[in-house]
Amino acid sequence: MRQILEGSNAIARLISLINPGVVSAYPITPQTHIVEDLAKFKADGKGNYEYVRAESEFAAASIVAGASAAGVRTYTATSSQGLLLMAEVVFNIAGMRLPVVMTVANRAISAPINIWNDQSDAMAMRDAGWIMLFAEDVQETIIQHLLAYKIAEKLNIPVMVNLDGFILTHTLEPVSLPDEKTIKKFLPDYMPKAGDYLDPENPVTLGALATPDHYMEIRQDLNDDILASKKIITDEYKKLTILLNPKGGSKPPTAREEKTIIIDSGLAEYYGPKNPDLILVAMGSVIGTIKEAADEWNKDKPSAGNGAGILKIKCFRPFPGEEIGKLCGKTKRIAVIDKSISLGHIGPLASDLKASLQKSPVEIKSFVVGLGGRDVTRDMIKKVIREFKNYSPEEPNFIGT
Repeated sequence: MRQILEGSNAIARLISLINPGVVSAYPITPQTHIVEDLAKFKADGKGNYEYVRAESEFAAASIVAGASAAGVRTYTATSSQGLLLMAEVVFNIAGMRLPVVMTVANRAISAPINIWNDQSDAMAMRDAGWIMLFAEDVQETIIQHLLAYKIAEKLNIPVMVNLDGFILTHTLEPVSLPDEKTIKKFLPDYMPKAGDYLDPENPVTLGALATPDHYMEIRQDLNDDILASKKIITDEYKKLTILLNPKGGSKPPTAREEKTIIIDSGLAEYYGPKNPDLILVAMGSVIGTIKEAADEWNKDKPSAGNGAGILKIKCFRPFPGEEIGKLCGKTKRIAVIDKSISLGHIGPLASDLKASLQKSPVEIKSFVVGLGGRDVTRDMIKKVIREFKNYSPEEPNFIGT
């Protein structure tokens, strides 16, 4: 049954149903409502988890790391400066192969001080060794959190679920929450294998000192497992979507969607005409605006070729380079729209996509939008489509008006 829920409340309700053993977090805007609701559920007797109040984000990450190392399902959430304060532990969690799930309500990072949305915080952690998922809307965050726990516990790799702060965390949307019975079918009680957690009866060492003779191989193993996770993510995503809607799809298609092609693998999703002249690539809630702009453009410009398509990146790490190559097909022009910037270079998504398609003749340009919460309008997107040839191919193109 669909309900009208605030994004943060929907996530908190789902986490309560998943029933981790330990929840620990420190409040930071715009993540606060998630952990406030989880604390209230616990206080009202509606949550069976242990809720540990932390004095900082560094402490919260350390608490869930310790609980996970002891063999317990865990959960935490943060944003912006909080994620940066966690950085040391974020890398340790991945290196220790702990299946922690964390929600990041994406927000700009200082300085200057800014509490509004962009994706700079997550991009600062892109090399930490976590699987990183990005959601377009609240319903997708529900699916991705379920998927995150399944993948994390199956592979012993932590997963970060990203959603745009305020735009999704504080917005009311129609949401379908699975019931506890359905969740159990996909996500049974967590039973870690012996040797994967600290146990006096079966002593192991997690995060041991690694000399130059061993460190490189350990890091390579983690990298190989993250790369190999792409197939598992796709397989588990298919199982989950069938479970949530046996008749197909996570929701009935709209009239708009019935007139276009939709290909969704769980790693990336293509929306648009079969052989577009230009593909717009992005992550997160900005995809909704891009779809509206592209639909208007394709409708108003029927003689301008095959129109514009949209490629939504749902999984940023591991980066679905091969998937992107297939979905982009024979397109000769790609506009990558980042809500972050790798200072001194181009957008992080654009950089990775260029590296993946370096052997392709396709022309790829980097566009940076929405930094610090700046509105991203349909007119801005249509300007990118209309004037693509006029923008720089080597530097980031900042689109702000």
